[in-house]
Amino acid sequence: MTDRDRERTALVERLREEYDLGERVCSAVAAVPRHRFVPERVRDGAYDDRPLPIGRDQTISAPHMVAMMADRLSLEAGDRVLEVGTGCGYHAAVTAELVGPENVYSVEYHADLAEEARETLAETGYGGVSVRAGDGKQGWADHAPYDRAYLTCAAPEFPDAVVEQVRPGGVLLAPIGTGRRQVLVSARRRADGSLEREKHGAVRFVPLQ
Repeated sequence: MTDRDRERTALVERLREEYDLGERVCSAVAAVPRHRFVPERVRDGAYDDRPLPIGRDQTISAPHMVAMMADRLSLEAGDRVLEVGTGCGYHAAVTAELVGPENVYSVEYHADLAEEARETLAETGYGGVSVRAGDGKQGWADHAPYDRAYLTCAAPEFPDAVVEQVRPGGVLLAPIGTGRRQVLVSARRRADGSLEREKHGAVRFVPLQ
């Protein structure tokens, strides 16, 4: 076992103790080499439970937040998932562990980050994840309907196009708000297109672009 493996194992044990997470989610976090997704200059902090800068004024979310979001979505093998905000690709990799890489579709606003994420995902065994550069507010209609959709960045509201691309009974999750802090909100889409919402506490994310 390498030092990085030991650091990752210790992180997962901390998450297991501090948060009410399902075992599948803990296993997913344990499987993904977070240090491979962060810039070399911050790699020594890869297994600290905190956000880290990845360039373009973007961050990789703290591991506990990635784990909590995966847990709230109740991801199951075979679920088709839309991610808005690929960033470095780490969150998509954790999602891929739970649903299968071929079922993850991720949209990143910055073309250079999208390309870097695509390369890192391929290098770490998640090349089946589909990544494209574009406006995440428009979702990715080509692969709809989705069972689950989530935003890794804060938005004033769930984007209409993303809501429309989730099947009835499907679930969305996003940091909702316009200030420095937001509220993590999950929403189940009803048959008429309206949303049944539940709040999960204050969070802090970079804004959706």
